[in-house]
Amino acid sequence: MNEETDWEEIRTLAEQLERDQPLERSAAVCDLLRRVARQVALSDDEAARGLLSPSDAATLVGKISRRIRVGSRRLSRAIVDASRRREAGDIQGARKLFEDVLTVEVVPLYREIAQTQLNALGE
Repeated sequence: MNEETDWEEIRTLAEQLERDQPLERSAAVCDLLRRVARQVALSDDEAARGLLSPSDAATLVGKISRRIRVGSRRLSRAIVDASRRREAGDIQGARKLFEDVLTVEVVPLYREIAQTQLNALGE
């Protein structure tokens, strides 16, 4: 997956909403939300429903932001913990961490990274 992400822009929108600032639903923002929704494995239908009203758009931003944040934390923990286990000689335990991530993770980029890490442990 060599696709560029616009996740920093989503973080900016989420922070704006947290400060109770309104979300501008311009064509550029709507395009951004549609594009990033796909990047975090939300359907085009979910994205379209999220653009129906300002409150729906705010909910969509929150859902996208949450997937990015939670997936990042999950993957980061797995990488750090797997490194520790690998250094301790527990390759199977390290593999299990990435298998667990792959069981629950939906964001394609994070899945790709977890699979790459898992594959590297098998070499």
